[in-house]
Amino acid sequence: MDKADAVPAVISETNPRNPTEILPESIPSEMSNQGGQDLVAAQDENEEDDDDSALGEDFASSTASLTSSILEYRKFQGRTFNSDKYETEYFAPNDERQKESIDISHHYLMLLLDGKLSLAPSSDDLEKVLDIGTGTGIWAIDFADQYPNAQVIGTDLSPIQPDWVPPNVRFELEDATSNWTWSNDSFDFVHMRYLIGAITDWGALFKEAFRCCKPGAFVESVEVNPTFLSDDETASDVMAVQTWNKLFREASKAFGRSFCEIEGDVELLAAAGFVDLQVTDFKVPVGGWAKDSKLRQVGQFLRATIENDLEGKQVIGSGLQASKGI
Repeated sequence: MDKADAVPAVISETNPRNPTEILPESIPSEMSNQGGQDLVAAQDENEEDDDDSALGEDFASSTASLTSSILEYRKFQGRTFNSDKYETEYFAPNDERQKESIDISHHYLMLLLDGKLSLAPSSDDLEKVLDIGTGTGIWAIDFADQYPNAQVIGTDLSPIQPDWVPPNVRFELEDATSNWTWSNDSFDFVHMRYLIGAITDWGALFKEAFRCCKPGAFVESVEVNPTFLSDDETASDVMAVQTWNKLFREASKAFGRSFCEIEGDVELLAAAGFVDLQVTDFKVPVGGWAKDSKLRQVGQFLRATIENDLEGKQVIGSGLQASKGI
């Protein structure tokens, strides 16, 4: 069957007109200490046999050891950011406070999805799963715990993942904006979440995802609109909201990366070759004002996410000032 007719894509977009919080994590019965010495930087595996690189002890045969340059983080106003080894300079910090925010966000998304890790169809026969922009690795760890027969690989610019992880999880350092190191038809499921502010060419990203998907595989892209909106449009009258929204919109133009939404995301996915596209939008309250109990809890977590690390967004404003010569 032609691959274009066999690879559906599920797009799940959150539309944060408001943010989230954290649930206690369950600890899998079997855990492995990945340890700093085992963290790897991805290398091209196109020359390798898929059977050798997919499972078992040779799972990481295509990788190189972590070098000290990866840990030479950029520093700005007391915060740390990903190493300049990569072309992409991600706007969000990679320190402990940001890691807390990532994990809180994971929890509110789980609440929105009624405890599900994904809206894409999944089964126990998944063999290989890729999590792009894994951050703290919380999604990859939870997914690996839920699907112990699948090998789950999480990639990110920063090695901020925990040492103790399920035995079927591996983290690798890779810039998703460059050519992916994986062979064609490698994955049963590709998950990407919260990549706004990092991607200059979404079309190229989706094409790489398509190339690396097996026929019949799924891709799920979960993105957020960080600007504040309201049904009655009164939010736009609040000066603080105006300032916040303007910050992200101007950043999109100045840095050439989408901070608010992916323009034409469905069209870009279709152009990459995906079929059976599905879009799910969520309206997310900020704070605990919603009458619906689930949304009220989601809103409380989202507010906690925002308040936990407002300072982490200051690099956007400083970057805008620099771009304007201020």
